[in-house]
Amino acid sequence: MRATTPSQDLLRGIWKENPVLIQMLGLCPALAVTNTVKNALAMSAATFFVLTCSSVLISSVKSLIPKEVRISSYILVIATFVTLADMMLQAYAPVQHKELGAFIALIVVNCMILGRQEAFSSRNTVYRSLLDAVGVGIGFTIALVMMGGFREVLGIGTFFDIPLFGPNFEPWVVMVLPAGGFLTLGFIILAMGVFEERKKARQAQAQTQGDAA
Repeated sequence: MRATTPSQDLLRGIWKENPVLIQMLGLCPALAVTNTVKNALAMSAATFFVLTCSSVLISSVKSLIPKEVRISSYILVIATFVTLADMMLQAYAPVQHKELGAFIALIVVNCMILGRQEAFSSRNTVYRSLLDAVGVGIGFTIALVMMGGFREVLGIGTFFDIPLFGPNFEPWVVMVLPAGGFLTLGFIILAMGVFEERKKARQAQAQTQGDAA
C-alpha cells in the first residue's frame, strides 16, 4: 500500500474519496433515510460510531485474528457496535430510531464499513485506522446531510423542522419519496462533475498562459 501521511489518512475520505459521492458506497441508507436532516444526522451518527469503534478494535487485535475467519470476525465486531448504536438511539432519540427502523440494523452489512476494515484497519496502526475512520465518517455525514437538507427543503418546506416558506408553498412530494433520493444524489454528482470540469479548465488555461509568458 502506498505510504500516506496522517493528514492524508484523515482528509481523503472527506472529499477526494468520499464514500457516497465518489466511491458510491453505503447508498442504501443514503437514499432511504435522508428525507429529513434529523434522520440523516441520526444515521450518520450511528454509522460514524460503528465505523470508528470497529476500526480501532480491529486494528488493535488484527494480529490475533486468523486470516481464514477474518471477514466473519469483522462482521461480528461490527454487529456488536451496531447493537450498541441501536440501543443508544432507542434511548436518546426514539423518534429517529422509529423512523430509521431496520436501516440501523443494516449498518452491519454496509460495504463501506466492512471495506475499511479489510482494506485499511486490518493492515495499519490504531492511530492511522482512527484517522481513516474519522475522515470517512465525516465524508459520509457531509453527503447524508447535503441530501437530507436538499430533500427536506423541497419536499417539506423546512430545514431542521424550521419552516422556510409561506403557507402557499406547495411541497415537492417526490423529494421525500425513494425516487427523491436518486434525484438528489444525481443532482449533487452532476454539480460536482461541473465543478471539477471548470476547475480543470481554469488550471489548463492558467498553465497555457504561464507557458506563453
